[in-house]
Amino acid sequence: MYFCVFECEGGPHLGATLSAERSHIVDLTAAWPQELGAPPADVAALACKGPAGLDAVKRILDSNAPEISAAGLRLRAPIPRPAKNVFCVGRNYRGHIIEGNIARGVDPNLFPEHIEFFTKAPTTVIGPGDAIPLHAGVTAQLDYEAEFGIIIGQGGCNIDASQAGAAVFGYTIINDITGRDLQRRHGQWFKGKTLDGSCPMGPWVVHKSALTDPQALDIKLWVNGELRQSDNTSSMIFPVESIVAQLSAGLTLEPGDIIATGTPSGVGYAMKPPRFLKDGDIIAIEIESIGRLENTVRHS
Repeated sequence: MYFCVFECEGGPHLGATLSAERSHIVDLTAAWPQELGAPPADVAALACKGPAGLDAVKRILDSNAPEISAAGLRLRAPIPRPAKNVFCVGRNYRGHIIEGNIARGVDPNLFPEHIEFFTKAPTTVIGPGDAIPLHAGVTAQLDYEAEFGIIIGQGGCNIDASQAGAAVFGYTIINDITGRDLQRRHGQWFKGKTLDGSCPMGPWVVHKSALTDPQALDIKLWVNGELRQSDNTSSMIFPVESIVAQLSAGLTLEPGDIIATGTPSGVGYAMKPPRFLKDGDIIAIEIESIGRLENTVRHS
């Protein structure tokens, strides 16, 4: 199953399809059975309904419910306003760690022993096609990061790695936009990572049942048509199971929680000379089997 959120009559509606082509969707919000309570308007609301919610989706999609063309829809982030901060993993691709170490003048082969976590505030989340604020005057070093995103379903606390897959709802695309100068100036990653509009997400969430192996997906990013990042999720040092298990240690993960899993090499700050984002830059990310996320940087 493939899910998206689109604008309908001034508010968000949840759409779904069984087709990998995703050219037409069913409006789940409009077709939701009244006996199951309030209809879900986004992926988080559906995840909160658990197995009963997914069963309802399957019945709706199997019932020949009317479809609408996805081409004419204004798509939004699949979770337009998360209930909590977006959880993020830093330095999770070997190539990105090496390029970062070289840029900082430290041992290129110095790799983290444990996962490095940080968060982005709910106000960072924007959808496909939305403008990424340049935040001129706040940061002079706005950068991009293509990331494979996890959407939590069942969730839980102290989840064993062997059971982590059961805690996941599905997967999406995230762009971890970063103010590099802020990231370094404040000693921690949070300030540079949590500028408003710095977490483009979507447009699709692919249910975990539709992905054979989340650790075997090509991930690419372009700036103005120039390929900057190209790798595969198999290059993650810490895979999905480890991320979910370690993050949930002593911390309850809840339905609709979002996790960004790190970025490959090719970020702007590590280039020689560094190449930061500027007004009008178009950033496109593609992750195999999930889709394409595109946004433009605009002066704010």
